[in-house]
Amino acid sequence: MFAWVGETWTTLRSMNYRQLVLQLVSLGLIVTSALVIWKSLMIVTGSESPVVVVLSGSMEPAFHRGDILFLLLAKRPTMLGEIVVFNIEGREIPIVHRVIRAHRRMRDGKQDILTKGDNNYSDDTVLYAAGQDWLHEEHIMGRASGFLPHVGRVTIIMNDYPYIKYAVIGLLGLLVVTSRE
Repeated sequence: MFAWVGETWTTLRSMNYRQLVLQLVSLGLIVTSALVIWKSLMIVTGSESPVVVVLSGSMEPAFHRGDILFLLLAKRPTMLGEIVVFNIEGREIPIVHRVIRAHRRMRDGKQDILTKGDNNYSDDTVLYAAGQDWLHEEHIMGRASGFLPHVGRVTIIMNDYPYIKYAVIGLLGLLVVTSRE
């Protein structure tokens, strides 16, 4: 490990100014490409967060902690049994749960939605904001349209141990900057 760090440092010192700038531009292009892909996914899916990681076991056996969900935000009404990702005011982490009740209000045509985790005993009214009994369309970030099992565990590990995240990002950046191709 330390030999690699020494070699990398030697490589960086041996680069002329032009090579270093070129490598930094390459790193910038990689970051920009990732952002463009993310924004494109947002436009295509209609969701502010087109990909989410399941962070708890509340949806087992359908989804497990660490599964990645792909979201789609369609304009049609939310249906009973659909798995939705929603955000509650005052909570920073979105929740993935199943719709157990949904109805349209006659007076304004808006939809009221009640959710529950498959592995939970009761509905989610205790998770909603104080005085809130239903979710509304503005709370829904998207509907699950597909998933990849266990791939999101990497994200969970990086959030649980932030120093690993910074080490991986630093090493990847260093790798891009020091590669000579």
